[in-house]
Amino acid sequence: MAPSSVPDINTVTISMLKSALKAGWSDFRAYPLFGLFFGGVYFLGGVLIWYVTSKTGDTYWIMILGFGFPLIGPFLAVGLYEISRCRERGEKPTWACLLGMAYRQKNRQFPSIIVVILFIFMVWTFVGHMIFAVFMGLSTMTNISSSYDVFLTANGLTMLGVGSFIGAILASLIYAITVMGLPLLLDRELDFVTAMIVSFQTVFQNLPVMILWGVIITVTLTIAMLPFFLGLLVALPILGHASWHLYRAALSAEEQ
Repeated sequence: MAPSSVPDINTVTISMLKSALKAGWSDFRAYPLFGLFFGGVYFLGGVLIWYVTSKTGDTYWIMILGFGFPLIGPFLAVGLYEISRCRERGEKPTWACLLGMAYRQKNRQFPSIIVVILFIFMVWTFVGHMIFAVFMGLSTMTNISSSYDVFLTANGLTMLGVGSFIGAILASLIYAITVMGLPLLLDRELDFVTAMIVSFQTVFQNLPVMILWGVIITVTLTIAMLPFFLGLLVALPILGHASWHLYRAALSAEEQ
């Protein structure tokens, strides 16, 4: 691909969010098996986290990883972006197309931005463990799957407050650099630093609406995780497709 120009940032409106969600639902209905596949990977990841933490007895890790798990959602969204892009071009997405797309990214900028995302996720895992150790390290730990009393103590409530605050900062950072950055890297030939800057600027210049979009994503994924992660099978692909369409609306089209 030839180097691309940096796109102009459009004004993002609430009507664009509605249109993006509607288009995301349309994409999911058109190719549900692809969506269920990507949602299924996320679902199995959540089940694996629950299984490992419950078997090891270190049940506090399910909170740390549970809060951090949505941070890696952008990985799976890339495949959903490609499906939406194929459909808007009038092409029929195939498994060969999706797998080939993933393979081709190895020589582009995706590995670099993935390292950034993984680094932030690792930082959250470390910080989350330290927060737990500071506030609950000397307390008798109970199984959180059967008793939540430990979190109703003064230390428990403080830990939840501090952890939620720091987690929200890290989640907001990943959201700001990836909400436009990942689809931009898939769609055009730019370096990952430029893509992250453009994404951050888009969020900053449209802060109220982009905060609302972030809240919609967070609330939807949280609710989807409650029935043993099953809701992610549908929620994740719809949001992934919708994010692609929002990207199309938020940034100017590339000049031919």
